[in-house]
Order: sequence, then C-alpha cells, then structure tokens
Amino acid sequence: MFPNLKLQIFRARTHQNQLAEALGMHETTLSKIIHGYREPSESQRRILASYLGVSESWLFEKYEDVGKTTTDADKPRAERNDKSDM
Repeated sequence: MFPNLKLQIFRARTHQNQLAEALGMHETTLSKIIHGYREPSESQRRILASYLGVSESWLFEKYEDVGKTTTDADKPRAERNDKSDM
C-alpha cells in the first residue's frame, strides 16, 4: 500500500478517476497501484511524482504494518533481550 500516494491525491483535491484520466492511465491500474496490488513501472512512478509535485521516494514509501509494534514478548525466545527464563 502506498499511503503517501493516497494522501497526496487528497491534498491535490482531485479524485482517483480524474488523476488517471489526466495521466492517460486506466483508473483500475491507478487503484491497484494505490492499494499495493500492483507495483508501478518506473515511468508511472516518475509521472505520478511529477504531476503531484513530490519526490518518488516519498510518494512510494510502503507501510506494511502501520501501527504495529514489536515487543520482546512478540519475538521468538532466541531473539529476546532478556533470556533469563531459559
């Protein structure tokens, strides 16, 4: 998923279908890119970043596990910092 892409589309006050049309891209292709079901090609990355006025690297950051934190209790015993219960 590319949440920054979704955010930037919102900030540009445009809709996904309008953006797809402006870029000559099929709307379902853009939707799949936004939701992480399809990786954008290099040219699609450049075009989207340029059109939205942001860097490619920021626009296409992935957030796989947003809000998920890992504590020692979640890790396998061999990876825990405190191994006193062994």
